[in-house]
Amino acid sequence: MAFVWWPCLVLTLFFGLETSGFPRSPLRLLGVSLVVDGIEVYSTKISCKVTSRFAHNVVTTRAVNRADKAKEVSFDVQLPKTAFITNFTLTIDGVIYPGNIKEKEVAKKQYEKAVSQGKTAGLVKASGRKLEKFTVSVNVAAGSKVTFELTYEELLKRHKGKYEMYLKVQPKQLVRHFEIDAHIFEPQGISMLDAEASFITNDLLGSALTKSFSGKKGRVSFKPSLDQQRSCPTCTDSLLNGDFTITYDVNRESPANVQIVNGYFVHFFAPQGLPVVPKNIVFVIDVSGSMYGRKMQQTRDALLKILEDMKEEDYLNFILFSGDVTTWKDHLVQATPDNLKEARAFVRRHPPSVLSLCVTVTNINDGLLRGISMLNKAREEKLVPERSTSIVIMLTDGDANTGESRPEKIRENVRNAIGDKFPLYNLGFGDNLNYNFLDTMALENNGFARRIYEDSDADLQLHGFYEEVANPLLTSVEVEYPENAIQDLTKNNYPHFYDGSEIVVAGRLVDRDMNNFKADVKGHGAMNDLTFTEEVDMKEMEAALKEQGYIFGNYIERLWAYLTIEQLLEKRKNAYGEEKENLTAQALELSLKYNFVTPLTSMVVTKPEDNENQAAIADKPGEGRQRAEARSWSYQPPQTPYYYVDGDPHFIIQVPEKDDALCFNIDEDPGTVLNLIQDPVTGLTVNGKIIGDKGISPDSKTRKTYFGKLGIANAQMDFRIEVTTDKITLWNGDERSTFSWLDTIMATRVGLSVTINRKKNMVVSFGDGVSFVIVLHQVWKKHPVHQDFLGFYVVDSHRMSAQTHGLLGQFFHPFDFEVSDIHPGSDPTKPDATIVVKNHRLTVTRGSQKDFRKDVRVGTKVTCWFVHNNGEGLIDGVHTDYIVPSLF
Repeated sequence: MAFVWWPCLVLTLFFGLETSGFPRSPLRLLGVSLVVDGIEVYSTKISCKVTSRFAHNVVTTRAVNRADKAKEVSFDVQLPKTAFITNFTLTIDGVIYPGNIKEKEVAKKQYEKAVSQGKTAGLVKASGRKLEKFTVSVNVAAGSKVTFELTYEELLKRHKGKYEMYLKVQPKQLVRHFEIDAHIFEPQGISMLDAEASFITNDLLGSALTKSFSGKKGRVSFKPSLDQQRSCPTCTDSLLNGDFTITYDVNRESPANVQIVNGYFVHFFAPQGLPVVPKNIVFVIDVSGSMYGRKMQQTRDALLKILEDMKEEDYLNFILFSGDVTTWKDHLVQATPDNLKEARAFVRRHPPSVLSLCVTVTNINDGLLRGISMLNKAREEKLVPERSTSIVIMLTDGDANTGESRPEKIRENVRNAIGDKFPLYNLGFGDNLNYNFLDTMALENNGFARRIYEDSDADLQLHGFYEEVANPLLTSVEVEYPENAIQDLTKNNYPHFYDGSEIVVAGRLVDRDMNNFKADVKGHGAMNDLTFTEEVDMKEMEAALKEQGYIFGNYIERLWAYLTIEQLLEKRKNAYGEEKENLTAQALELSLKYNFVTPLTSMVVTKPEDNENQAAIADKPGEGRQRAEARSWSYQPPQTPYYYVDGDPHFIIQVPEKDDALCFNIDEDPGTVLNLIQDPVTGLTVNGKIIGDKGISPDSKTRKTYFGKLGIANAQMDFRIEVTTDKITLWNGDERSTFSWLDTIMATRVGLSVTINRKKNMVVSFGDGVSFVIVLHQVWKKHPVHQDFLGFYVVDSHRMSAQTHGLLGQFFHPFDFEVSDIHPGSDPTKPDATIVVKNHRLTVTRGSQKDFRKDVRVGTKVTCWFVHNNGEGLIDGVHTDYIVPSLF
């Protein structure tokens, strides 16, 4: 990912639901619901939770296929380039198809295998001006319901004195339940909060929008009714097509604020009321033939606006380059009224040379070196104020192709000339250029690059960039902490602090039990050197952050991880050899640990297609030489075995190498607890407690038993889950949370995700590689014999160790069996056979069981070879070896 600072540092979201195929048919009414081409989108909700600038966003869309045949439905979300996707789930009729974060190279190999097999794409990720596009499509059967849920996170950056959440709203049809719900929690207190929409009048907006803030909390809710969504009173199309913007800022009684949670801290720094440091600025402008016409006119317009903003204390000059280099003045000049008048005249009249119009020649090296030399000379000869700061801004639309044209050599020359004394900002106009070169060169000289898009507002983009750097308040900013008190610190030195922005530093405490925490920020101001000190009383901090209802998980830890990954990826651009390998390894480890889709990882989404598992990959695109384009990946994952126990209880072991399965029953008394999985390396244990039919004697030959209670424990995480047919209880250490099967909820923490789907199933995932599904079977409460029971399915076990055991766990390791001598059995419909497995020769019977993951009522038939006598000969030892005293 190219780390780009956009003219508007915002949280941006676009979403929609489309049906593929023929053009849309007119909307038709079903009660109060609306249907387009057979698909009814009955609910769309964007839930935003912002805690201390860190935004956690969940986009959920629910739809049903009202047609009499299958339809393909697509879900689109556009999210900020600075955001990281953290989760995606696709739910069809209660069955969840989750997204999993994998190392990019692992996913790429699977993708290439799929391409060789002619598989088609199922997910697209594209790069645009400010946004990246996430799209996934799925075939939905007639009458089926589908839910799409995407989660992403980012740190909101302060821009021009406020934080902004900008949502691009376009649902593309009327939606019965449409809602944007944003909750903001800022420990410093909220000073202002506003919201507006470009697509709706203020009168209509007022009745659909509520916004409020008090103290530390703020909320914005936008819930337009069906009538408010209509483009006219009798229309059936939606007027929700435009921008929805939420802006806010925080109280700043102190220039700095430190927050500490669970051993992680974040330090925000944004002083106000300081005098502006004078700046010495050189504009290095490409005037080659490719810039002629509209680009040059927009550049002129932007420069004229910039000249209006210059302060008399500033110094400036213009360097123009094509095949050669020319300057406005031989040296920097002060921005006096007379000099600015002359500068405006120069900008208006100065066209490219006649040669430039005919040939596109671009001498970036000499243009930059001339500008840098001018700044260095002005400083050496004391032509500029001692307490001033220097800046180089270069604008080009092409690649270096004359003079020194090797990118590596240009970077070296510029780096040596600047000598870490001032920043370089590179503006790339359009797409026909080596943006990675501009980006890397700016980053290694304490600046950044920005792409200027060829559009009607290009002059506004240029002027908007200048406004970001127009008012430096401090230079050479250093953020310091007590020695040996912190570790894993993010970037803590900055060449400039600009008015309206914010410096954010995060890290970990060495001693979580310390009583006080001190932070110093030092910098050079316009008049003197300044030191800002912030001291935190840990007990007071703990009391101030007790509103846990607004804090999602370990938000400061995730903020630290986000910032660390972002900065490691920036450093990686300018690194080589072993250093680059180390930076890559660190960023990859954090990306996988915290479940972020970054340039080093991909999210694999498995979805149902034609009764086969199809998968698609979500990638994070970069900012290289490109137009906004779609790139799609899809692959068929290697077939992996699955294992489950359901019903009476029937154990099913699927063996993909044989395209077959083995099964066995365990006959034990109600109240018995059996060990299903035990992994001493990962610390995972799964046990199940047996229940029986109501009023049936244990000695009865017709009795049936089931699993009525399951216990899942992870000793390393100090985490337990107890699942019964009535409720689900989660223990995080001594803290307990209880949910009902009537809930639909997702609970997450680092390395763990628990999702409950109302009255159907729940999914428990421990990172990437361990995933279980628990199915709830419900019967009529007044049934004289049967009662509710549970099914347990292992859908992913590849991250469990080779030491895993248990009635199911022992089969996670590869094993083989041979079937021979198939002959009629006592039941003509069920032949017998002989198998050799684990050095045992056994008589088995062909039968079938049901897989209830996709349909809890009917199930899917699974044929298997049934091993008699409680699995004797197939399981290690005998079944009583697996009896344990309790669930945990």
